[in-house]
Amino acid sequence: MTSELCYCPEAPSHDSEIEDINAEAFGPGRFARTASRIREQGPHDMNLSFVCLDADQVIASVRMTPVFAGKAEGHMLGPLAVRPSFKNRGIGRQLVRIAVDAAEKAGSEVVVLVGDAPYYGPLGFRPIIPPTLELPGPVDPRRLLAVPLVEGVEANMVGMMRFRDCF
Repeated sequence: MTSELCYCPEAPSHDSEIEDINAEAFGPGRFARTASRIREQGPHDMNLSFVCLDADQVIASVRMTPVFAGKAEGHMLGPLAVRPSFKNRGIGRQLVRIAVDAAEKAGSEVVVLVGDAPYYGPLGFRPIIPPTLELPGPVDPRRLLAVPLVEGVEANMVGMMRFRDCF
């Protein structure tokens, strides 16, 4: 018998399991990454962060951090992590779809991430061209991806990406 997976909003009680999943997926070097420089500026948006549960165990999560992407008001997606024994089942992609849809409904103008285009491209993410958005540290411009949620937002995606306090 296989259990059914449940996708639901992140709750404070999920935090330690999410931290374990992220540590397992990204190791201690995750805190040195450029995306972490933005995440450490303020809290992620619990209303737009989601988990996947299997029998009440968190097996995957995605978090969204409110940001200014230049002049655009958006969200930075990540980290996205899935426990190894549950990978390659579409769980991560489903979490991304849920989070992007929630961001759009919440009025976000764009969702930005640093990630692999082959994985995120089928989910609507494209490289930011020209690479006019700056991050507070080095990043391969081919890995800086965005999905615009409002028409013409790309024109406002110029300048530094930073935490946006919307709480």
